[in-house]
Amino acid sequence: MVKANLTQLKNDLVQHYRWLRQYGCNDSHSGNASFRWHDEIWITPTGCCADTLQSDDLVNCDINGEMGSGASLDARLHIEVYRNNAKAQAVFHSHGPHAIAFTLNGKDFVPVDFEGQYYFPVVPVISIDYDRYIELSPSAVAERLAEYKVTIVRGHGVYTCGETINLAYKWSCSVELSAKIALLDANNASR
Repeated sequence: MVKANLTQLKNDLVQHYRWLRQYGCNDSHSGNASFRWHDEIWITPTGCCADTLQSDDLVNCDINGEMGSGASLDARLHIEVYRNNAKAQAVFHSHGPHAIAFTLNGKDFVPVDFEGQYYFPVVPVISIDYDRYIELSPSAVAERLAEYKVTIVRGHGVYTCGETINLAYKWSCSVELSAKIALLDANNASR
C-alpha cells in the first residue's frame, strides 16, 4: 500500500466502507474501517454514517496507541491488529446478519461452499461478554487476526484484515456470502 498516495487511500477506504452498507453488511451507522499508512492509522469516526462519510472525516491515530479525537470506538482494536500483524494494511468491521446469526452458537464457522473453504477453511468465533467488550476485544481480535483473515465476535460482528483495503473488504463480503449459503443449506437440511 505504500505506493498509493494518502489521498487515494482515504478515498478508497470511504468507498469500500460505503459498499459494506450498500450491500447489506452494515446498517447506516455501524461498523468501522481503517488503513495503515506508515505509522499512521486512518480510521472512520465513531458513529459515522456510511452514506455521508467523506475522506476528510477520517481520524488519524498512530501505531503507538495515540488516538485522534472522535476516532471509532474500535480504534484501540484496529491499532492492536496492526501491532500484531505486520502484513495487515487494512482492517474492516462489519455486521453481516448471516455471519452473526450463523455463529450465535459460539462455534467456529466452517464454510460449506467452495469459495469459503478456499479462502478460509475455518473462521474462529470469539465470545466476549458485552459489558467487557471495549476492554477485552482489542487483544482477543488481534490475536485471531494475526493468524486468520477473518474472525467473528459472537453476537456482534465480523473483523477482517488484509494487505489492501480491497482485500479486507473482500473477506468481509465473502464470509457473509458463505454464512448465507450455510444458513440456506441448514434450512434445506431441516426439511
